[in-house]
Amino acid sequence: MHKICVIEGDGIGKEVVPATIQVLEATGLPFEFVYAEAGDEVYKRTGKALPEETIETALDCEAVLFGAAGETAADVIVKLRQILDTYANVRPVKAYKGVKCLRPDIDYVIVRENTEGLYKGIEAEIDEGVTIATRVITEKACERIFRFAFNLAEERKKMGKEGKVTCAHKANVLKLTDGLFKKIFYKVAEEYNDIKAEDYYIDAMNMYIITKPQVFDVVVTSNLFGDILSDGAAGTVGGLGLAPSANIGDEHGLFEPVHGSAPDIAGKKIANPTATILSAVLMLRYLGEYEAADKVENALEEVLSLGLTTPDLGGNLNTFEMAEEVAKRVRGEK
Repeated sequence: MHKICVIEGDGIGKEVVPATIQVLEATGLPFEFVYAEAGDEVYKRTGKALPEETIETALDCEAVLFGAAGETAADVIVKLRQILDTYANVRPVKAYKGVKCLRPDIDYVIVRENTEGLYKGIEAEIDEGVTIATRVITEKACERIFRFAFNLAEERKKMGKEGKVTCAHKANVLKLTDGLFKKIFYKVAEEYNDIKAEDYYIDAMNMYIITKPQVFDVVVTSNLFGDILSDGAAGTVGGLGLAPSANIGDEHGLFEPVHGSAPDIAGKKIANPTATILSAVLMLRYLGEYEAADKVENALEEVLSLGLTTPDLGGNLNTFEMAEEVAKRVRGEK
């Protein structure tokens, strides 16, 4: 029995998460879904965007499936990542048939360090009109994120991928922080003789994800750089509405679509569930349910290729109808 904490959150999270549960239930796997609350509505009602009981539930479950947070996102999803110590943010960048993409052969993963960098939020006003932010890069955090990236490359190599890790940094300017980042990258790379290692400056990398995205396998970078790079990469394979993500640590996994709460379309049942379904695919792999994960991903790709989609992709189905088309194929009914 897989015990999953389900947090729908705000806006379209209340639609794409239930739609994804439809698909997960179609796998026939033994799930126990434990529902918890977080987000804007909870804050207005209780004064806490992330209640203690939600934290306790998340810590007690095998994984967390999260929908979307609105204005309270920093107090919800960012805090939850920290509490669960999910230090690796994993963002697949993959082209699917039926979706307008830059190239049909794009298939790589961006691994972003999730706990340090400028997102530590260490800021100060040192004089009137003068503010500073402290960028934190430690050897310990570097080592674990690089090992995660190289281990992922080894897993992908078994599935026929190249077996390569690309490090994106700015060590030519940020000589101490990114200097350490690059140094530890090549130190860890020595432990993986069967995996290629290379590095690019982040500005060049930003260009290469557009001009030659097909050459990448696993890309690893720091927190802020990864946030920017992965959103840009999503634009090459259909946009944020199709972008899944996983936050993984040594003991917990948190899975969420990259898009926000989209209040302009919330309640209309037209939100695209693709990103959340793909996040559930990542969750299934995290749980060791590889066969079910492949079945769901293949079913979704078939649905996308047939145009059985929500209006944003040119289809005429609502959120739940599209999810049901995926579920039918997972169950073997189509």
